[in-house]
Amino acid sequence: MHQPIEEPFDPSLDTSSAVAIVGMACRFAGAHGPEEFWSLLSEGRDGIETYSEEELLAAGVSPALLRNPDYVRRGAPLADMECFDAALFGLSKRDAAVMDPQHRHFLECSWEALEDAGHTPQGFAEGTGGVIGVFAGSGHNAYMPYNLLTNGKLVNEVGLFLLRHTSNDKDFLTTRVSYLFDLKGPSINVQTACSTSLVSIHMAAQSLLSGECDMALAGGTSIELPHRRGYLYEQGEILSPDGLCRPFDADSKGTVFGSGVAVVALRRLEDAIAAGDHIHAVIRGSAINNDGARKVGYLAPSVDGQAAVIAEALAVSGIAPSAIDYVEAHGTGTPIGDPIEVAALRQVFAQSGARPEPCALGSVKANIGHTDTAAGAAGVIKVALAMRHAELPPVPHFGAANPECALDTGLFRVQATSAPWLRRDDRPRRAGVSSLGVGGTNAHIVMEEAPPRAPSGPSRRRQLLMTSGATQGAADANAAALSAYFGAQHSAATTSVIAS
Repeated sequence: MHQPIEEPFDPSLDTSSAVAIVGMACRFAGAHGPEEFWSLLSEGRDGIETYSEEELLAAGVSPALLRNPDYVRRGAPLADMECFDAALFGLSKRDAAVMDPQHRHFLECSWEALEDAGHTPQGFAEGTGGVIGVFAGSGHNAYMPYNLLTNGKLVNEVGLFLLRHTSNDKDFLTTRVSYLFDLKGPSINVQTACSTSLVSIHMAAQSLLSGECDMALAGGTSIELPHRRGYLYEQGEILSPDGLCRPFDADSKGTVFGSGVAVVALRRLEDAIAAGDHIHAVIRGSAINNDGARKVGYLAPSVDGQAAVIAEALAVSGIAPSAIDYVEAHGTGTPIGDPIEVAALRQVFAQSGARPEPCALGSVKANIGHTDTAAGAAGVIKVALAMRHAELPPVPHFGAANPECALDTGLFRVQATSAPWLRRDDRPRRAGVSSLGVGGTNAHIVMEEAPPRAPSGPSRRRQLLMTSGATQGAADANAAALSAYFGAQHSAATTSVIAS
């Protein structure tokens, strides 16, 4: 077990054990892709929807259930849940139809993460001689019982083995990506409930640092089925009575489950710098553990277990708690879970030196709901975006602090409003991300903003930018998207895009 870092610490940390986030892709309620996600976050909005009675009836909700006063007509759906570009991956319509939507969206987000990283599988292998690994997990597969097994003709034609295993089972999430992309690094399914995607990122980082692979895709996918429905609230359970998630708030009464997919592409920091990759953020250290038996029950969280994993991640990173500006917490908005999480953070941060101001706390679940196996990676992407924009986004629906969280000690404060993320003492912006799985597997990573890039050479007045696509329609769409990007990011510049 690593011991917490004591002040003073060396701000010029070794880069040989750091991992760069070079690509990101995501889909959440109200946000398709990182740019829309940042708009949702920075504006303090949530993507949780209120369904009309007509929508719920069309989705199959019974009139009797709708009349129940405890039925909450709210949810966090994916706008394009049914969509999938099967042709891009060489899959037939039948192959796509029998595949769990969680697998479909994970495939697309894995492709987008590599695109965002500026690498193709073949180009990376030929250019570096390196291999790419995949580490991820998915949520419960409800697609098979709700959609496939109800079609007797389909079951007879395809067979239960293909339906139950290779097309839908969790075991085949990552290996399908490796097969279709021709990736030859480790391909590992990770399943630790709500902490799955952050544990996946930790394992991917360890694989990179040990030399098992030279790039890694890591993340998670969780899609609620049946989709676009509400839920029945029952007192004493985890779900919110009003369809809002209020982390660390005095009025917090539960969480809202949402659908989401999040994937990051990782490289060793030194390799990313040498290759000139765009670096979104840096992972300085990470750790995972389990609570064990020293807690009230199997489903209960543990202060000591959470504190231990936070302390170990900080020790691995070489960064003291007092140098952390922000913590993206697990923050489910439950009356029991939030106070335990803050108590664990306080146990670690109280051992550090004096802080000039409290550490900010936030939780993306207030924006997109609890995305289960994708939740930790969602938090990582949120922090990377906040570092890039030098802004701490607000936690929606926050009114007053939950008194059980004891936030009046001065160590922490909830990030209730948007604010510039200022650097302290000329050092990089730094943050922690926590994810806690039911069953006790905890994960924590320590992040730092990307290092400044070396200046490029002299520029020409005009620059030729190439786009491509698997079809003419895709190429045209990519050219239009590039033009729109420059229009939004560089409105003063004159940009002409010609599709060929």
